[in-house]
Amino acid sequence: MKPAQSKIIRLLRGLLAVCLVWIVFPAVVSADYPYSTNYKSGTGSLVWTQAAFAPEQVLGRDIFVPDPKDPSKQMQSPLAQPRDLFIDNQDRIYVADSGNNRIVLFQPNGEFDRILPAVEGTPLSNPHGLHVDEKGHIYVADTGNARVVMLDRQGKLLKEYSLPESRFIPEDYRFEPIKVAVDKRGFLYIVSLGSYNGLLQLDPEGGFVRFFAANKVPFTFLDSIKRMFYSKEMYEKQLSKLPPAINNVNIDERGFTYTVSFGEKLNEDQVKKLNNSGKYFLGSSSTLGDGNKKFGEYRFRQTGQMVNLKDIAIDASGNFSVVDGDSKMISQYDAFGNLLFFWSGDASPNTTQLGIVKSPAAIDINSRNELFILDDNANLIQSYRQTEFGALVYKANNLTVDGRYKEAEPLWREVLHLNAYYTPAMVGLAQSAYARGDYAEAKKLFRDAGIQEGFSNAFWQIRLQWFQNNFGFFMNVIIAAAVLYFVYKMAAKRYPILLNPPIRLRPRSRFLGQLRHSLYVLRHPIDGFSALRYENKGSYVSAFVILGLAYISYAVSRSYTSFTFNLEAIKPLSGMTVFLQFFLVWIGWVISNYLVSSIMRGEGRFMDVFIGSAYALTPFIVVGLPLTLISNGMSLSEASIYSFLHQGMLVWIFLLLVWKVQSLQNYTVGETVINLLYTAGTMIIIGVLCFILFGLSTELRSFIYSILQEVSAR
Repeated sequence: MKPAQSKIIRLLRGLLAVCLVWIVFPAVVSADYPYSTNYKSGTGSLVWTQAAFAPEQVLGRDIFVPDPKDPSKQMQSPLAQPRDLFIDNQDRIYVADSGNNRIVLFQPNGEFDRILPAVEGTPLSNPHGLHVDEKGHIYVADTGNARVVMLDRQGKLLKEYSLPESRFIPEDYRFEPIKVAVDKRGFLYIVSLGSYNGLLQLDPEGGFVRFFAANKVPFTFLDSIKRMFYSKEMYEKQLSKLPPAINNVNIDERGFTYTVSFGEKLNEDQVKKLNNSGKYFLGSSSTLGDGNKKFGEYRFRQTGQMVNLKDIAIDASGNFSVVDGDSKMISQYDAFGNLLFFWSGDASPNTTQLGIVKSPAAIDINSRNELFILDDNANLIQSYRQTEFGALVYKANNLTVDGRYKEAEPLWREVLHLNAYYTPAMVGLAQSAYARGDYAEAKKLFRDAGIQEGFSNAFWQIRLQWFQNNFGFFMNVIIAAAVLYFVYKMAAKRYPILLNPPIRLRPRSRFLGQLRHSLYVLRHPIDGFSALRYENKGSYVSAFVILGLAYISYAVSRSYTSFTFNLEAIKPLSGMTVFLQFFLVWIGWVISNYLVSSIMRGEGRFMDVFIGSAYALTPFIVVGLPLTLISNGMSLSEASIYSFLHQGMLVWIFLLLVWKVQSLQNYTVGETVINLLYTAGTMIIIGVLCFILFGLSTELRSFIYSILQEVSAR
């Protein structure tokens, strides 16, 4: 047998072996975990990553208690509708087993330890929450008895907290404690069912201190309109607006208080991190954030879907995890609220699968960064261990948060080597480059990561260095220009002809005059548009030229405006998409406005509407192109200037269109407003009709193609 043939046979045998392994052991070759882990980039793109946490074991199945009929025997007593879990400083796991009215204790390795004995006097009734302090005291939110009890390690009752008397507590306040947390001073923070007042804070003796961390009342645009037009009596008759209630509370080792909330109109601040004075910390020091944080991730959000966060867990470094009760999504963030990972899997209603949570009720994390999620539907606890990739990311991110950029850099490079699309690694390397003064590299990395704030800060440093290096040159240019101007003025006094040269170059081309008339329209819009109608100051040719220049300005602005102000700068932008967006809207406006004006007995011809609408786009050329160029020399500190110029350009175009309608159609102000409203409605109708026709034509093409395929097959 020839050597070449022997190699081919060995290769075929190897491929056959791989196929057999795939068939016989599909689980080995397929994904290791029953869920996918994701991250969202700075531009909102979904990024798949390696798993940060791997499912480890299921707890809560092997709970045995003495048989009441025969104490010498043991009987199984599973969890029933558990509501909360807590891991103390020795990694022991406590569960509020509401259905059985008891507290269940597990050892750090997950084995069942014992059940705390019944509380003396009044036994627990439907306990919903618990907390264990550094001394081992167990605080239980005994919801059914409307109290919070403090127990020792053996379950002996030490103290009972009920609703204190205070003139600062509303008379209609309903005290039904469902969650409780205790700080190092012994102050209690109690979540009462459905309370919009915030956390009820009690001192160690049970005295009322204050209501803490209450959410703000949602205020919508519709509410502002009501306030403007409704009388006081009418506004008071509206349903009272209440802030969203707090779902859960936790306190980390540094003393920060965390709350998670859920509400129909709660679009932000689902998670709050506050100090003892109530100052909000999340987002204020974040590299990735802008101070307006939203928590609870989703892969593909559906219409009307809201985030329903059930609980929060904080590790020793300040990283925190939240769990969504509806989507079953676990989301993890660093101490500043920057997203690290999120994951979930599809649960089967009939079976329990390792790593898949059916109905998450609580979440906590131990000192070894092992995650535990309580499932009140399956009546068990899912535990997860940190993977090598997750541990690497956490270690690198913790070093970055602590400002140890040099130590974090090689770790981030290893993360990026494992996943080239993982944005936090790019951000970590960008921060390292920024710290060592390599602002060009930091700027590039921040841009690749889609972080506008970091990109702007790096550019500001580059611009500052450039000005410092070229300051002398600019001063020389300014001095030279001042000297030349002084010499010119002195010479003009002696030779007046310099002020009034005898020859002035004036273009006499009618076409150039029509183009120059677009600038006159900007200064005198009413007269300028009237001249288009009655003095033939415009033509189709000049209109097409201005329209083309406006489109070029629009396309350049979309593509080349600085990333500081334009997230689209790093996204692939289709030239055809930009072309259609611009011209379809403009053509839709021209046709709609002409049809409406004809019905409303306007005096303008189609030619006038076409040319006037093109001339109204002149600010795109006059302001848009220079602003695009200038934006590449601006940072976020000049964002107000950029926004003023950009918004001013759009307002200018809108006003020119208004004056165009009023002038060309010879309308009053009221008739102009009505015309614009009808025009907008007509544009919407035309758009809907075009969408329907496009859909029908697609179906028709598919139908004809299927018929041809069937005929050819026969």
